[in-house]
Amino acid sequence: MRATNALALFFVSFAYAQLHTLAKSAGLLYFGTATDNPANDPAYSATLSNTSDFGQITPANQQKWDSIEPDPGSFTFIRGDGIVSLAENNRQILRCHTLVWHQQLPSWVSGGTWTKATLTTALENHITETVTHYKGQCYAWDVVNEALNDNGTFRNDVFFNVLGEDYIKIAFESAAAADPAAKLYYNDFSIETPSPKTTAALNIVKSLKAAGTRIDGVGFQSHFIVGATPSKAAQTSNMQSFTALGVEVALTELDIRMQVPSTPALLTQQSTDYHDSVSACLAVRGCVGVTVWDFGDKYSWVPSTFTGFGAADLFDEEIVRKPAYFGVVAALAGSATSVGTNRTRVDTISRPSNGTTSGSPNAISNGTRSGDGVAAGPGGTGVGSAPRITATPTPVSEADFRSSAAVKSSFLQGSTMGMLFVLSILFMLCYEI
Repeated sequence: MRATNALALFFVSFAYAQLHTLAKSAGLLYFGTATDNPANDPAYSATLSNTSDFGQITPANQQKWDSIEPDPGSFTFIRGDGIVSLAENNRQILRCHTLVWHQQLPSWVSGGTWTKATLTTALENHITETVTHYKGQCYAWDVVNEALNDNGTFRNDVFFNVLGEDYIKIAFESAAAADPAAKLYYNDFSIETPSPKTTAALNIVKSLKAAGTRIDGVGFQSHFIVGATPSKAAQTSNMQSFTALGVEVALTELDIRMQVPSTPALLTQQSTDYHDSVSACLAVRGCVGVTVWDFGDKYSWVPSTFTGFGAADLFDEEIVRKPAYFGVVAALAGSATSVGTNRTRVDTISRPSNGTTSGSPNAISNGTRSGDGVAAGPGGTGVGSAPRITATPTPVSEADFRSSAAVKSSFLQGSTMGMLFVLSILFMLCYEI
């Protein structure tokens, strides 16, 4: 047994720092993380900037309404620009988050006295100014976040109460006009399996498309619980119900919490749950990537929101990889090995300009999430612009999504993926011994 442990530990470094690299080899566009970019944490910063692991970044709080427009017509982008500058320096894809959401609103919005005309103007102005500022820098925008209750009805927030469900159409049309190249997403939690809420999210997509309003994607937040995570089959079929409508999908805020303190059994189950969730994305052609909602337990939103729960991330509080990390490695490496040269990836994806498509952690109510529980972090400072992702005017078909360009599958690469798969399993075994 000691020999097995020594062998695994000797080779396990080969499986390190591979999530984004493996994701691309497996046919995804990215593997990434949300971040508040905390200061004075060299270990965290080094891991965040390791693009072999994280090739995509989502600003966790810095692009929300209260950060960008705290007073009417007064815009400040410095916190958001700090994350954008980080992404630019690291050549990481940027998923921008979020334009319209019922939480983290300044009081002048949430408590204002509005008419349909005045709120429409404020909404359009906020979206236009924000999206224009970051034009060409965001692969995607979460345009509307968490518009639905668990029973499938619309959330009673300031936007719905004044404008009705038309506010969603207004938001998407404003974002599309401000940046025709950015992918436009609806983002929500508890839509990862069939439910009244999932049906309502499907209806949002159908309604926007019927109106000729562009929507390109749906984000599955995927905040799960160890041992209660939906199966790979359930997640796969559910994602396919969305891609069948002509939108791409992504796991946008993945984390899997457990009761603390953690145990070897819980860590093993967490690794399985991460493996199955990532595998579900890999099984759906229209699933373009996976984002975890921060990668380290040290900065997780979970403990402050779910009493008695934590340890939800891929790295522990010392920024050391957990078995969950290697569960993801196994999923990605196993997929790349199993498909060989038949599964390919693309480095750029064309962005349609019509109604077709090419291809947050929240407070809790009765055990389900209902509002963002992440305190606004310090973010970064400095102004920069993220790398522009070149758009082409002609949409590509979903069938072409995985096979149109930049194929990097070879015998050597396949052998490497297989080795990583085996070594990741060895690491998980020795972790428990």
